[in-house]
Amino acid sequence: MQYDPIKRSLGNVFNRSSGLRKLFYNLLDLLLLRAWHVHKELREKIKESRNPGNIQILDAGSGYGQYYYWMWKRFKGCNILAVDVKDEQVADCNKFFQSIGATNVKFEIADLTKFQKPDTYDLVLSVDVMEHILEDELVFRNFHASMKKGGMLLISTPSDQGGSDVHGDDESSFIEEHVRDGYNIKDIEDKLRRAGFSKVEARYSYGAPGKIAWRLSMKYPIQMLGVCKLFFIILPFYYVIAYPISFVLNYFDTNMKHPTGTGLIVKAWK
Repeated sequence: MQYDPIKRSLGNVFNRSSGLRKLFYNLLDLLLLRAWHVHKELREKIKESRNPGNIQILDAGSGYGQYYYWMWKRFKGCNILAVDVKDEQVADCNKFFQSIGATNVKFEIADLTKFQKPDTYDLVLSVDVMEHILEDELVFRNFHASMKKGGMLLISTPSDQGGSDVHGDDESSFIEEHVRDGYNIKDIEDKLRRAGFSKVEARYSYGAPGKIAWRLSMKYPIQMLGVCKLFFIILPFYYVIAYPISFVLNYFDTNMKHPTGTGLIVKAWK
């Protein structure tokens, strides 16, 4: 399925006002299980940091800017650069953050295979990006070069245990824009170490509860929107029934250790 046209349609709806954009961000935070896992890791980073307001952050592949918005509200006074290859999303994000008076906001168009700012960042965030980039080891080297000593890289990406909803050699990714169906834990750990990272930790997300939650909160609604955009009108009624179930499943998935899962949360330190 082509995911980008659906994302564009959603963006057009929620870009009509800053209030709708904030609502959209809050909905993504509630619905997306990956956001629950990423927020959990970021909260730990805030607790560990002596002065979280002073850290330099790179949001690598910022998309709608929802993680930037979450960090901007919590890492008070921090400097965040958000980059993406899609100029329309960068323009939309700059317009929104300027409208809410976020003076330390900076969104730029950048190709992660070429982007480097040596010894600059304490934290690099990359959510649902690496499955779209063929030259992943080059990007990992660029991340490493751009980080300060002791800095942390946080990645969320599909695993090879059914990530992208692929369960066999004869199946294709649910999201057609993916260049790989998912990472093997050892594979991504080895690639990050070859890129220069001194310590790497990886764990599964989207375990048994998360797989069900993902289908209820994301896969089925996206499939409906892919068939007909009029389903957008039905979605609020759908979520009244589906979301309470997804909320409970998201909670358990975020707070459990999983022997396997369709997602990966990876941390690496320079």
